[in-house]
Amino acid sequence: MNEFTEEGNVFKILSEAISEGIIVVNKDQIIVATNTSANVVFGYEDEELRGQHLDVLIPTNFRKNHHHLVSGYLKKSRKRQMGQNQDLYGCRKDGSQFPIEVGLNPFSMYDKNYTMALVIDISVRKKAEQELKHWANIFNESLNEIYIFDSKTLFFLDVNKGALKNIGYSIQELREMTPLDIKPQFNRELFYEKIAPVIDGTIDKLKFNSYHQRKDGSTYPVEIHLQKSIISNKDTLVAIILDITEQEAYTLKLEQTVTNRTRQLEEALTKEKELNDLKTKFLSLVSHEFKTPLSGILTSATLAGKYTKETQQDKREKHLKTIKGKVKYLNNIINDFLSIERLETGKVTYKFSNFPLSKVINEVIYDANMLLKEGQSIEYPENIDAIFIDFDEKILELILTNLINNAVKYSSETSTIYISAKEENNQLKINIRDEGIGIPETEQKFIFNRYFRAENALLDQGTGIGLNIVKTHLENLGGTITFKSIQNQGSTFTVIIPTANS
Repeated sequence: MNEFTEEGNVFKILSEAISEGIIVVNKDQIIVATNTSANVVFGYEDEELRGQHLDVLIPTNFRKNHHHLVSGYLKKSRKRQMGQNQDLYGCRKDGSQFPIEVGLNPFSMYDKNYTMALVIDISVRKKAEQELKHWANIFNESLNEIYIFDSKTLFFLDVNKGALKNIGYSIQELREMTPLDIKPQFNRELFYEKIAPVIDGTIDKLKFNSYHQRKDGSTYPVEIHLQKSIISNKDTLVAIILDITEQEAYTLKLEQTVTNRTRQLEEALTKEKELNDLKTKFLSLVSHEFKTPLSGILTSATLAGKYTKETQQDKREKHLKTIKGKVKYLNNIINDFLSIERLETGKVTYKFSNFPLSKVINEVIYDANMLLKEGQSIEYPENIDAIFIDFDEKILELILTNLINNAVKYSSETSTIYISAKEENNQLKINIRDEGIGIPETEQKFIFNRYFRAENALLDQGTGIGLNIVKTHLENLGGTITFKSIQNQGSTFTVIIPTANS
């Protein structure tokens, strides 16, 4: 064994019992002895390394630095770890490099100085460290927020940079906090109930949406992915948080866009359908609205002719009253159709005069009394005798007749129709309130459309053109009509007209 011959057998026996590689070099860094573990680690045969310079085991790009480390070591010449806080690499016979850990131990023998290097291949450990570092970097550098907290106490154990940046707290502050401190919508009981399936192992992963509150008090929507983990023999929960502020805003914008496009399409389809159905609807309406009262007139006339005795006059009068009502109804329908024709062709002429409001209201209520159901009544408006207006008297009569007759028609027996009128700021405000069936909220926007009839009014007679005519006349004369209605509670129509002809 050259200069190591005397103690060769002892070295051989001792070194082969050690699993780590052993390399002994002299003061000139010439290898004088190796054990089998060292030969295997570096890929050499037994005795093949002896006599070679230590550089053969050092990668070329590391030799310069290695010589510097050796010089420093020789000056101190004491037992220690080589390359502390540095990455050391060895070079195999085939040229491949691998990470090593080296312990150095100087000694003297026969007045000669040697150094024994204990070499350990740390490839597996280094790989594990790199993987751990890789995952640590992913954890810390992730743009998503990551929280780790104790599954029992709920106190935060660790958080990443993304969480610190978005939540606004420091790591020291968070370690004295729990998820409840940043989730204002949860209390302890609700939160434990939410995460219980993950803690007890019922499910592996829990996903839910929530809101987080920053240190400055602002909140933001988040999507939470929660799963169980064990760190240092402690049960923990790992929460990966996605800030979905932009996603939520985009979703709302997308939903609004879809809603707008859908509405536009529906409006277009509705208009097209209305145009296509208009003729059919009109003909069907005229046929139905004329046929029903005419049948009633024919029936009442036939029955009235049978009651010829004096004792039957009350029955006769009843049927004659029915005939008058049906004829008046037909006359109103004809007047409505004539009004539409005149309005569309521009042949309407308005005749203004100064007249007392009470005159028109008296006439309208008198005629409406003929239509009242059993127990129905109309409450006469108070303090209107002094109100005079410059307006088209016939048009005002048409407007009030339409509104009051509707109130009677769509209200039940024993109900009351209330009429009020008030003059202020050169305007007359008239309210007609009933206790009737009301107008469904979804159909209220169509109520002034020509031929439209609400779904809950289809069983009652009507053309669906009266309110359209009323609104058109009022707009032509500088007035307005509005309403409020609650289904099954009643409706209030408000007419506002100027009291002076401008």
